[in-house]
Amino acid sequence: MGVPIYVVDAFTGEAFSGNPAAVVLLEEPREEWWMQKIAAEMKHAETAFVTPAVEAPNSFALRWFTPSVEVDLCGHATLTTAHVLYEVGRVPSGVAVAFETLSGVLSCRGCPGEIEMDFPAEPAVEEEIPGLEEALGVEPCWTGRNRMDILAQLQSEESVRRVEPDFAQIEALGGRGVILSAEAAPGMPYDFVSRFFAPAAGVPEDDVTGSAHCCLGPFWASKLGRVELVGYQASRRGGIVKVQLRDDRVELGGRAVTVLEGVLRCYTSSR
Repeated sequence: MGVPIYVVDAFTGEAFSGNPAAVVLLEEPREEWWMQKIAAEMKHAETAFVTPAVEAPNSFALRWFTPSVEVDLCGHATLTTAHVLYEVGRVPSGVAVAFETLSGVLSCRGCPGEIEMDFPAEPAVEEEIPGLEEALGVEPCWTGRNRMDILAQLQSEESVRRVEPDFAQIEALGGRGVILSAEAAPGMPYDFVSRFFAPAAGVPEDDVTGSAHCCLGPFWASKLGRVELVGYQASRRGGIVKVQLRDDRVELGGRAVTVLEGVLRCYTSSR
């Protein structure tokens, strides 16, 4: 027997846009080296590995791997995992699913088409970041850092879209990556725009980064005076993330589309 695997585009309602992630449905935990090999083979920004938990119904252990490292928090691969569990009937539509992760218990609720996720808020603390301006090629108007990433606010949406970073210098700054953001241009159907660079994690530029919105949500809520926001990540594929701030939590919402269903046959390979 093989292991079921899916590829799902997250934070989009259209195939071949948004952020793709692989989802591997396991019946029991697997070795870390094996999961890392599968993630490297898939070459997506993230591959999610989900295993049923014994503690409660509709509860699962969830781990995320880039092609080169395991990460503590990932939004789009959580969205895709919940989407698959609903779609294949492992969890009934509309019933909450709980994921045990390195960032604590994360819950999702929804249906195969659209998911709401309960994540921890990860606000950035203002801090000067030496070398950031040189890495980006533009002067930020605000910089800060949370436990994972650097956040840089730029003057305009156009400035965010035009940045061509030096990835070697970005990686040298430390941490997981750099979030760029600015308030949306007038008339846009979203409140802020962002991009995310994580060369240290093997992802030079991520397509749509749910976990970055755990930082962007608190930041723009304080700037714009609203707790319900819509973000657009202006990558090559692009995607929309709905954000709602709830005390020390952030509710992230988005759509997802399955584009591939298959079976992993090489599931007992050696190191």
